[in-house]
Amino acid sequence: MASDYDICVIGGGVNGAGIARDAAGRGFKTLLVEAQDLASATSSSSTKLVHGGLRYLEHYEFKLVRESLSERETLLRNAPHIIWPLDFVLPHKNTVRPAWLIRLGLFLYDRLGGREILKGSKGVRFKREGFGAALKPLIHKGYTYQDCWVEDSRLVALNAFDAHRLSADVKTYTACTGLVVGEDGHWKVSLQDMMSGEQKTVSAGVVINATGPWVRGFLESLNLIDENHEAPKIRMVKGSHIITRRLYDGDHAYILQQPDKRIVFAIPYEKNFTLIGTTDVDYDGNPSEAQCSDNEIEYLCNAINIYFDKTISFPDVLWSYSGVRPLIDDGTGSASKVTRGYKLHVDHGFGAPILSVFGGKITTYRTLSEHVMDDVCGILGVRKKGWTAGSPLPGGKIPATAFERFVEAQIEQYDWLPPETVRRYARAYGTRMNKILGHATSADQLGRDFGGGVYEAELVYCIHYEFVKTLEDFLWRRSKLGLHLAPDIIDKLEAAFPSIFEEVKKI
Repeated sequence: MASDYDICVIGGGVNGAGIARDAAGRGFKTLLVEAQDLASATSSSSTKLVHGGLRYLEHYEFKLVRESLSERETLLRNAPHIIWPLDFVLPHKNTVRPAWLIRLGLFLYDRLGGREILKGSKGVRFKREGFGAALKPLIHKGYTYQDCWVEDSRLVALNAFDAHRLSADVKTYTACTGLVVGEDGHWKVSLQDMMSGEQKTVSAGVVINATGPWVRGFLESLNLIDENHEAPKIRMVKGSHIITRRLYDGDHAYILQQPDKRIVFAIPYEKNFTLIGTTDVDYDGNPSEAQCSDNEIEYLCNAINIYFDKTISFPDVLWSYSGVRPLIDDGTGSASKVTRGYKLHVDHGFGAPILSVFGGKITTYRTLSEHVMDDVCGILGVRKKGWTAGSPLPGGKIPATAFERFVEAQIEQYDWLPPETVRRYARAYGTRMNKILGHATSADQLGRDFGGGVYEAELVYCIHYEFVKTLEDFLWRRSKLGLHLAPDIIDKLEAAFPSIFEEVKKI
């Protein structure tokens, strides 16, 4: 008897959503389940960069850096609305690393992965303007290069939406509570709706465990492995970030070398803010409860104060967040030196295969997903080629070098909306912003105006297409409007959301 699904993917982070999209596009009947919201843990708590990882060269991670560098432009071409080039400025201090080592690293970085769109590195002299305006006067020289910024939680949502468009079932706020193999040789997957409490069981030929920092704990909780199992060990490392008011002018980011050899980024964030991170702290708690400690805040403030004219301290921190990275435990002493690579582990010992994903980073999620599905095709004895490298994500059918022209055209078309609102829609939804604005010719046709550029039509879109089930999903993961909106606007949204959600469910 055939199973309900060919593949059940457990975990709605970037890897799980990417795997589900790839699987559905290869024609597999696919189910994606996530116990909370999409990107509710590590995948919304990153430094939000698509990058090769310049510092990984120092640890001889050449294969990982090459793969990451080659992926930058693939992802940029496929999602130029949520991924874009970002200039990085590396102020130089000889007390941290010698100049020859920096130049060698940048030489390799320029050449390992190949590039057509992004600019290469170069040396710069700082003046009291431009790149040097925010820096201490004694810092005279440095380097620039390009990597990419990514809206991490939107990357997850777009992958999940595309998986659904390709006929995958996507179930958020749905926990996998049991896995056993039935007499028919298929997995029996027990599911519980975390909102209603409803329980059901479905069958699947292959289970993919993409639960991130829970990858071993999930298997252990279901008695699928014990501490002596050959599957890789996980080392959970907490990375924390802080948000301050904007510390400098310009659209460039800084990469700041620290006395302990780590690096800290300072990145323009949501127009009015600066994002500062990250830390590397070993963590042994519940990944969903990770928080930025006072010691981490102090470390990140000091990282800025070493280089910037303007100093910051605890009162300047407006918001902080922490994510737990599930790194492969390779026995390395320092958390910052643990590999950011990944391993795929297949277990056939239960009568049906289960593949678990250990490690990984956001930049390599697409190639990881492709490798997972290549392995699954091998397990099932079928030949179905990968397809995602040349396929834009929803809203991404825009030339990577022409995004600003696209925005200008939208501002002209929807001239009855404030330009900053149109730009936000373009950045979040790309060409799919027309699904929100449609044939409207005035703001009155977008439903209730909650203020701050938020209209009912956008909420309806996100509930209908992007699996939004709570207001927090919308304010903090489909967007970062939670940083911008006044309390009275959020109060209005909280009052209206339940009725809007129920109306959309009826459609």
